[in-house]
Amino acid sequence: MTSLTRRTFMGGCAAGTLLAMTGSTGARAATRTARTAAPTPASTTASDHTDLQAAISDLAHPDATSAQLHVDRRGDRWYGTAGAADIRSGRAVRPDDRFRAGSVTKAFVATVVLQLWAERRVELDAPIGRYLPDLLPAAFARHITVAQLLNHTSGLPDHRGIPDDSTPESVLRHRWDRWTPREWVKTVTHDPLKFAPGTKQEYRGINYVLLALLIERLTARPYGQVIASRVLRPLGLARTLLPGQDPRLHGPHVHGYLRMTDGSLRDATVYNQSSAWGEGELVSTLDDLFRFQRSLFSGALLPPRALDKLFTLPPDSVRMLDGSPARYSLGLQTATVNGVTFWGKTGETAGYRTRIFATRDLSLRFVLSYTPTPLTTQEDMITRVVTALTT
Repeated sequence: MTSLTRRTFMGGCAAGTLLAMTGSTGARAATRTARTAAPTPASTTASDHTDLQAAISDLAHPDATSAQLHVDRRGDRWYGTAGAADIRSGRAVRPDDRFRAGSVTKAFVATVVLQLWAERRVELDAPIGRYLPDLLPAAFARHITVAQLLNHTSGLPDHRGIPDDSTPESVLRHRWDRWTPREWVKTVTHDPLKFAPGTKQEYRGINYVLLALLIERLTARPYGQVIASRVLRPLGLARTLLPGQDPRLHGPHVHGYLRMTDGSLRDATVYNQSSAWGEGELVSTLDDLFRFQRSLFSGALLPPRALDKLFTLPPDSVRMLDGSPARYSLGLQTATVNGVTFWGKTGETAGYRTRIFATRDLSLRFVLSYTPTPLTTQEDMITRVVTALTT
């Protein structure tokens, strides 16, 4: 999806007031409770489970067709669903159903870049022009570093010449558009830098398009193949993939829908994600993302010095454009809610939203995937989930 809303998205549980939990709409729901082989004393009560189920079962706020949530609280695991994976058949959502995970892609890209840094194949403080010559204007290539792409402090200008996506109709009208990464990069080369690199922070998907191109330059292989060999296969994430130009979800999957301006509902599942190449095209499952989250935070994918980069924010002097504190590290984002500090990643694309967050010590973690139908919507569901988990 070529959505500017998605590309400037700040992350649902990082901002805004936690809203009061509203009642269930009576949607079809199912729950599953599981414990680890050697469980610690339960930290989630039956009442907590009820709250979590209620948090995802209200499919009217926001309007959504399905939701699923997996929580681990010190070994006490809970999984619940609401709604249907396909509104035609009414089939319930399953944890191995594929869905579009949007910008969660960036956590996978950042992991590989940090692996390459740990192997001394790239320098984080080096200008991107050292590795990708003749791709950006000289002033950009000389002054923007690899680290500044990772933590969104590059200052790259806004896109020019991309399709209008201000209405659901226009989004679906462009669902078959095909872009190459270099064509997409070209759309941010027409204006000066918005700010001196490293001085401010602005979440931009284009940063990770450049990082995916960097991976390809360093490895001489498509970035999706590199992620598969370094992350997906070692972790057994068999249902996660980078689809490239393939617009379809294959095998069991969750459908995404968009509400048109006339009130009708249209299936948005089939969508060419080439404009999200490198930064928002990931297809995954709740089970796979839950496994990836634990492996990443526990150090299975990165050595300690590289793992620390994921939990290091820019200096206090670096602020978001609105003046709020920086919240993006070299691959993740952070939010503190009710005294609990989470790290993770948000993702959204037409018809899908994903939230994957955990405390650094993994004592509390969750993966939420739901399918809102408005093109833009409030963060009611993530607010209810985080409220249930932190109060």
